[in-house]
Amino acid sequence: MRSEATDVDGYLTELPEDRRGPLTRLRQLCRTELTGYDEVMAYGMPTYAHDGGEAEIAFASQKQYISIYLMRTDVREAFEERLAGQDMGKGCLRFRKPDTIDFDLVRDLLRATAKGPGKIC
Repeated sequence: MRSEATDVDGYLTELPEDRRGPLTRLRQLCRTELTGYDEVMAYGMPTYAHDGGEAEIAFASQKQYISIYLMRTDVREAFEERLAGQDMGKGCLRFRKPDTIDFDLVRDLLRATAKGPGKIC
């Protein structure tokens, strides 16, 4: 669901209560692990781009799930085994229930993204 919020604080404010906490935690992880990345709203969701470049990470509250968008193909390939049992689209990791988000996996994906540049899908 595309948001019209102009900043991430506004985005989080408009979320249903059961999703606000988990998505706030995702944001905190992004801000902690993605040093040197800019946090902006793009495509109606929070996105993270390194030094003003293309977005490499994003997250969103969709109607049926919470999505974490992994735009770096090298990171997805490096985590192929750990992502194998997850609900994955081409570039997004989906969690159908907020309480099933694997924050350890997300943290590791963010750390891998922050290690250096890579190809955006």
